[in-house]
Amino acid sequence: MTDDGLNFLVGEEPRLDNLLLAGDVLPLLRALVAAGAAGACLADPAGVEIFGAGEPDAEEMLADLTLFLEGEPVARVRVRGDAARRRELVALAELLRTALDTVLRSSLKRALTTGVHTTVVQQSYQELLLKNEELTLSEARYRELARTLEERVQERTEELRRALAHLLQQEKMAAIGQLAAGVAHEINNPLGFITSNLHTLQKYVSRFGTMLAFYRDHLALDLPLETVADQAELKWRELKLTPALDDVGDLLSQSLSGAERVTRIVADLKGFSHVDEAGEMPVDLNLELERTVTVLSSQLAGRAEIIRELQALPPVVCQPQLPGQIFLNLIQNALTHGGTHPTITLATCCDGERIRISVADDGPGVPTGLRGQIFEPFFTTLPVGSGTGMGLAVVWEAALRMGGTVAVADAPGGGAEFVVTIPIVKEASHVQIR
Repeated sequence: MTDDGLNFLVGEEPRLDNLLLAGDVLPLLRALVAAGAAGACLADPAGVEIFGAGEPDAEEMLADLTLFLEGEPVARVRVRGDAARRRELVALAELLRTALDTVLRSSLKRALTTGVHTTVVQQSYQELLLKNEELTLSEARYRELARTLEERVQERTEELRRALAHLLQQEKMAAIGQLAAGVAHEINNPLGFITSNLHTLQKYVSRFGTMLAFYRDHLALDLPLETVADQAELKWRELKLTPALDDVGDLLSQSLSGAERVTRIVADLKGFSHVDEAGEMPVDLNLELERTVTVLSSQLAGRAEIIRELQALPPVVCQPQLPGQIFLNLIQNALTHGGTHPTITLATCCDGERIRISVADDGPGVPTGLRGQIFEPFFTTLPVGSGTGMGLAVVWEAALRMGGTVAVADAPGGGAEFVVTIPIVKEASHVQIR
C-alpha cells in the first residue's frame, strides 16, 4: 500500500507457496501415503521439497510428475514405494497431480481477479475523491460538473462494465477453487475404506500363507494323511480362515467400487471444468446439470434435498464452460438463500425452439423490489464479508453469451425460481455484454 493507492502487477509471476498452501497439499499427500505409498512430496522444479508426507527417501522412486502452470514447469510430484505396487501408485500420483493442477489454476485465477478488481476500485475511488475536492473549492466548477454529471456517470459506468467483462471471465472459473476442499473430501472417503480393506486383506493373506506353510511342512514329514488332516483342521480353525474366505469377496468388491467412485469424481470434475476443451461445441445441458450436482455433492449432502424433473433436450452449441457456470452459481445461490434445509428443484424442458432450465427453492423468495438489482455485479443481500455479489452476475453474463436470458420469479408453493431460457439455434444479436 502506498500514498497513491494499492499497486498490483497483473503480469507478475506469483510464488508457488502463495498459490498452494499446506492445507491444500498435505491432506492429499497424506492420503497417498495412507493408500500405500512409502513417501510422497511436492518439490520445486529443481527437486527441493516444498511439502512432504511419509518417508520421501524410502524405497524406489515410482513417479516423478511435472506440474505446469501457464505452460511452464512449477513443481514436481514425487512418489516412492514398493515397486510391486508401481501401477497402483503411479495412477494415484496422476490423480494427485490432476487435483493439484486444479487447485493451482484456480488459486492463480482467484489471485489475478482479486488484484485487477482492487486496482479498478481503488483508482475509481481516488478519482472520485479528487472530483469531490474540486467541487468543494469552486461553485462555478460545481455547476459545470453538475450539468455534465449524468454524461460522466454514463461514461464511467461503461468503462466499469468493460472492465467487468474481463473480471467476470476470471471470476467464473475461480469458483472451482472453492470446490477443491469438497472434492478432496469426496476422494478421501473411498480412499479411506479402500486402505482399510487392503490392510484387512493383508492380514488374511498372512494367514493363508501360514496355512500353506503348515501343509508344506507337515507333508514333508510323511505323516499319515488322517493325522495331517486332523492337525490341518485344528490349524484352520485357529487361523479363522473360514470367515476370512467369506470376507475376501466383499472386501475386493468394496475396494473396486471405491476406486470406481474416485474415477467418477475425477471424471465429473474434469468434465465440469472442461479444461481440455476450447471453442464452441454441442453440449448436453442435462449432463452438465448432473455434473454440477455431483461436483457440489459435498456441499449439498445433509443440507439440501435435490429433486430432478428433467426432460430430454436437444444439444446446444456453445462454449462448454458456460452451462456449468450458470448451474453452479444458481444451485449455490439456492443453497445459501433457501433456508436451513432447502428443497431444490431442477427442471428442464424444450418447446422445439427454446430450452427452459429452472432452479427453484422453497425458501423466502426474492422481494419484488430487489429483482431488478440481483443480477448487478457486487450486489448482495448477505452481510459484509459473506459474499462478493458476483454469482448471479456470472449467471447473467453466461446466459447472454449462450444467446439466452435469465429471470427470477416466485416458485410454485413459495420460494424463488430462476429460469434460464436458451434458444436451440443461437441468434448473434442476442449475445451482448451487460
